[in-house]
Amino acid sequence: MPASALAAADDLTTEPVPPAGHRPRRVRQPLVTLTRGAGLSLGVAVLWFSLLVLLPLAAIVARAAEGGWSNYWSVVRDGQTWAAVSLTVTQAAIVTALNIVVGTIIAWVLVRDRFWGRSLLDLVIDVPFALPTIVAGLVLLSLYGPKSPLGVHWAFTEKAVFLAFAFVTLPFIVRTVQPVLEELDVDAEEAAASLGASRTTILRRIVLPSLVPAIAAGAALSFARAISEYGSLVLLSGNKPYQTEVASVRMLTFIENGSTASAATVASLMLLVALVVIVLLDVFAGRGQRRVARRG
Repeated sequence: MPASALAAADDLTTEPVPPAGHRPRRVRQPLVTLTRGAGLSLGVAVLWFSLLVLLPLAAIVARAAEGGWSNYWSVVRDGQTWAAVSLTVTQAAIVTALNIVVGTIIAWVLVRDRFWGRSLLDLVIDVPFALPTIVAGLVLLSLYGPKSPLGVHWAFTEKAVFLAFAFVTLPFIVRTVQPVLEELDVDAEEAAASLGASRTTILRRIVLPSLVPAIAAGAALSFARAISEYGSLVLLSGNKPYQTEVASVRMLTFIENGSTASAATVASLMLLVALVVIVLLDVFAGRGQRRVARRG
């Protein structure tokens, strides 16, 4: 074949090189048509989710708006209500930050280390899930109450709120990070170590970016569980207004006084706080996933 023909054939088979700075055009993915079974399953799931979540939340918002914005803001700006909401959100945020560190460490120990009693520790982690919250409050009161065998009297103080939140939320981080660690491929870590990377560098550049989505999911669950806690605080915190009263107890006080609209106002405010935190953590997790994808 002549050289000119070979050159022409190469031109036809070789993809053109885009100019510098040119962004490739995105190809639209074709719409996926659901089968009859998949459509039925989706409809049942949406219906069930609406009955359990969407309709109750809409009812709370509607109930809170019954008195108008003036009544809504008067409840929110009330000193006792604002103190309860501030205490709840602040302590939940502190506990969530602590759980991110401690929960990740516990998950690492359970997955990467082998020691006597590991199975027992793995079992004990789920105890806060199994215990009724009122029982958890009784246990914490016996340990940190007036007759504490440890000599620590933290009951009826802000520290009691912290203890209750920490007790009921610890498993969330552990149980979301643990399966990701178990599936994490150690070949990249071994390759980095063979190239001279330190353990700190491997942890910071390889392991932690892969755990970011799981940590963010566990943190969202931990925070949402903390701001809704009630049972363990009834005995432990003392429910002192402006001191140890949390948002859930404040809502119960409104309901007992016959002011369900005010209780719904506090509930809608806590719902907004939880939604904002969950969205921020989801954005953070998405950035972590994209960073891992870029690093391959």
